[in-house]
Amino acid sequence: APADAAAGQGATGVSTVSGVDARPASRRHPAQSGRPRRRAVRAGGGGPMKWLGAWLILAASTWMGMAAARALYERPRQLRQLKAALRAFEAEVMYGHTPLAEASQHIARQTAAPIGELFAQFAAALHACETSVAEAWEKSLRAVWGKTALKQGEWEVMKQFGATLGQYDRLTQQQQIALALAHLEREEAEALDDQARYGKMAKSLGVLAGLLLVILLM
Repeated sequence: APADAAAGQGATGVSTVSGVDARPASRRHPAQSGRPRRRAVRAGGGGPMKWLGAWLILAASTWMGMAAARALYERPRQLRQLKAALRAFEAEVMYGHTPLAEASQHIARQTAAPIGELFAQFAAALHACETSVAEAWEKSLRAVWGKTALKQGEWEVMKQFGATLGQYDRLTQQQQIALALAHLEREEAEALDDQARYGKMAKSLGVLAGLLLVILLM
């Protein structure tokens, strides 16, 4: 019997009892251990693409914050340009007796875009003689307004001003210009207040919102 047991061990030195492998489970082949073999999961999947996406999100959010802040800074500047253009328009028409189209051309050359472009469009519409003065002014406003940082309040003021062009005598027209300037003064005060309160906040919120999105998506 001892001789048979020794023969059962063979060259491997592993004893078997009734055909059962007596080796410890840790030394068995994975297929024999009775436990499924697990594959290693690589941490940090996504690699460079994930970081590229995070950078793009942060850049886009920061750009949006900068654009909002730029609009807040541009609005008071454009309102000052618009007031200066209306004063020049008053001088050309009321005191220089210059025709509307010619006066608008002069102001367009003296004023930076997009306000100068408004008067250039108005002059071109008047020269075309396709519409009334009020319609030419509103058409010019619509063509240029999307390029400005101005808001609905300024739109209403300028639209109402255009409706009076060529409708009254010089004294009444001058009063209408003064009224438009008074309204624009009020809008400029509001724009300066918004700039002071929300200008820096808009920049910071753009960056912080981007960081928050990156953290949530990582």
